[in-house]
Amino acid sequence: MTGDIEKRKGEHIDIVLQQDVSGKGVTTGFEKFFLSHRALPEIDLDQIDLSLSLMNRHLKAPLFISSMTGGTAQAQQINQHLAETAQALGLAMGVGSQRAAIEHPPLEATFRIRQVAPDILLFANLGAVQLNYGYGVAEARRAVASIEADALFLHLNSLQEALQPGGDTRWSGLLKKIEDLVSKLEVPVVVKEVGNGIDAASARCLVDCGVAAIDVAGAGGTSWSEVEAFRQKSETHRRVAHAFAGWGTPTALALIQARQALPATPLFASGGIRSGIDAAKAIALGACLVGRAAPLLNPALDKGQAVYDNFAAMLDELRITAFCCGARDLEELGKVTVYRHDTWEPVSGVP
Repeated sequence: MTGDIEKRKGEHIDIVLQQDVSGKGVTTGFEKFFLSHRALPEIDLDQIDLSLSLMNRHLKAPLFISSMTGGTAQAQQINQHLAETAQALGLAMGVGSQRAAIEHPPLEATFRIRQVAPDILLFANLGAVQLNYGYGVAEARRAVASIEADALFLHLNSLQEALQPGGDTRWSGLLKKIEDLVSKLEVPVVVKEVGNGIDAASARCLVDCGVAAIDVAGAGGTSWSEVEAFRQKSETHRRVAHAFAGWGTPTALALIQARQALPATPLFASGGIRSGIDAAKAIALGACLVGRAAPLLNPALDKGQAVYDNFAAMLDELRITAFCCGARDLEELGKVTVYRHDTWEPVSGVP
């Protein structure tokens, strides 16, 4: 079993690097919105403050390196490079699913990054469905403690599990187990999807049971049904997986719906966000933190400088966007009106 998990992690990395696994026929939706240009911003570019405090950590910017990998030697190198950038730029970071390390302790080292990133907001990560397969508070505590994390991501990946050979498809009764875990774990729990979006009803149920924040992680970026399609041995199973390449709620729509349903809950936005302009739109639509994942995988495999340059450019784009909106800080950027491209009307229902 352990070997199977490690093999699968390696296959996931190779497929994302070598194949086109983007969603097909679906976008993030951010291209449907625009922020009004302030011709006379009345602020100085170098005065813009992108910092925030979240979960007892100070961040220099509202960006996080979204959960990607772990469990292999290659993944260890990737995580080290990602963490170096997070530390240097004052960003948050989540590691990939730690199930491999829970079931095979020698693999814990592939997730440990505190030695290079002592100050970042760090998220441990487990699949929520594992709570229906024997996992509980002990495993969650171990995932957190083993990497000295500040919080725990529980990821939801029902479509991926349904398509994965031997996937974990017993999802009934899971909410109650999440509630029990949240009530006992000493660190905040954030629930995230993996690229198909969290609907408003599910987000509300999760917050009602004590979850600290939601990462809507919508469609428009990497499609894990496409990733699983490339792992299939059977042409029939491959065809079924490809059928879901466009499945999911676009990230922008999932964010809008979650913000309308949960006006006071911290929301993260990830899934296909490729620029600082997209990040600014996400913040204006209600996100407090914006994540990026797959485009960093190839740079992280090569060297840390490539990851740093990638995020530094994104930060410049975000700062310039705030400047052009006349927003001095994240609070002001969050109040910038977002308009629809099709009607030129402001988005309604967003606080």
